[in-house]
Amino acid sequence: MRCRKDRRREAKPKQSIDFRHQITRRIHPKKRGSIVSSISSVAQSPAIAERFRTVRTRTLALVEPLTPEDMMVQSCPEASPAKWHLAHTTWFFESFVLREFLPGYKVYNPDFAWLFNSYYLSFASFPEKRLRSSFSRPGIEEILGYRRHVDEALDRLIEQNPDPEALQRIELGANHEEQHQELLLTDILNAFYTNPLRPAYRPPARTAVESSHAPAPAQWVDFAGGLMEIGHTGDGFSFDNELPRHRVWLDPYALADRLVTNGEFADFIADSGYRRPEFWLSAGWDTVQREGWRAPLYWSEVEDAWKLFTLRGEQSLDDLRAAPVCHVSYYEADAYARWAGQRLATEFEWEAAAQGQIKAQPLEGNLLDSGNLMPVPAGSNPATTLVQKSRLMQSWGDCWEWTASAYLGYPGFHPLPGSLGEYNGKFMSGQMVLRGGSCVTPAAHVRPSYRNFFAPETRWQFSGIRLARAVQARS
Repeated sequence: MRCRKDRRREAKPKQSIDFRHQITRRIHPKKRGSIVSSISSVAQSPAIAERFRTVRTRTLALVEPLTPEDMMVQSCPEASPAKWHLAHTTWFFESFVLREFLPGYKVYNPDFAWLFNSYYLSFASFPEKRLRSSFSRPGIEEILGYRRHVDEALDRLIEQNPDPEALQRIELGANHEEQHQELLLTDILNAFYTNPLRPAYRPPARTAVESSHAPAPAQWVDFAGGLMEIGHTGDGFSFDNELPRHRVWLDPYALADRLVTNGEFADFIADSGYRRPEFWLSAGWDTVQREGWRAPLYWSEVEDAWKLFTLRGEQSLDDLRAAPVCHVSYYEADAYARWAGQRLATEFEWEAAAQGQIKAQPLEGNLLDSGNLMPVPAGSNPATTLVQKSRLMQSWGDCWEWTASAYLGYPGFHPLPGSLGEYNGKFMSGQMVLRGGSCVTPAAHVRPSYRNFFAPETRWQFSGIRLARAVQARS
């Protein structure tokens, strides 16, 4: 079993380790702003300070159930050890905020500038991603000391009424760390699945997750389409790939009111879906044959019965039939839609529907804050009572929804100047867009314009399926 490509296909440096002396001039800019540039908008300083501290505290809470040995595991080349996530998110604040905006700041360890860089080639060289589990040093206590050092320095900076540019970068860093909170849990799930003991990240809990009964058949929700505004509105934080806001034309369409369930996907499997090339894109069929896929990732057949591995341990398909199917690739989502006689939505159809939904209901769902740590059946999560009464269920949380849209820049898109321009723009090739959020996405992180993206063969993300179809225009 392998988890497939990370959404950010990282360029490999020519050298893996011996490059400490070739980066010095890159990480010591002569003047402020020579490496990175500003984000489009910024909240008030107290709000950013609170967001920063909340995010940093949550990351430590997420690793609380892990042993030091757990935090060293890198179960596939595309994943990263938990210890590395702790260090890299700290590196981001030190590299892009403290070095430039806190006078007299002393770096914790000069070698960390390259050791914990991920893919910012214009900032410094870096080790190959697949080698991260070999970093036995620095140890976890030193990494935690690094976090304390940077957090204390950032608190001092915030108290000094810093430059708006510094606040913008702190806000970006908090959003960056929220992305890594989701990746941390995603990577831990993969690590524990590859462990023969199949340990649980959190103990099993009898919650709304368990539901063996068949859900009500999915209903179709019609949308008129027309000329729609797509992209971030400018109110609050956004990444550069959500801009600029622009207009698109949408023909009438319909979306299923809930996500495809495990039970429904099991019917696809039983109908030989993985053995029938007529449902698959050519590259998808090649991948199925090469990788030997016959079910979603984390499904295991034991004595003619399917078991699903989750962050709360292994559970029976019979107990999770009504929960959304998860850990499927774009290829599997597209094949299922073809088998069902439907299609996937475009990212613009999804966003237009989501914009209309948040005007009528608060943005709630089965997100990380719910504590479920796995998808739950539509209408069963007490935390989402209002949303479940709306026309579209499970828009926020449960599973990221694959769309039929390739990840490309919007008309007029320009990446940020400098190193931060590498955050999103250079990955606009060979990726597909996902929308919505998952059961391990922080609630503060999602919005209608948010664009997630991964390679089409990716399965280790919390990714699922919502069906779509065309609607005959009314005369």
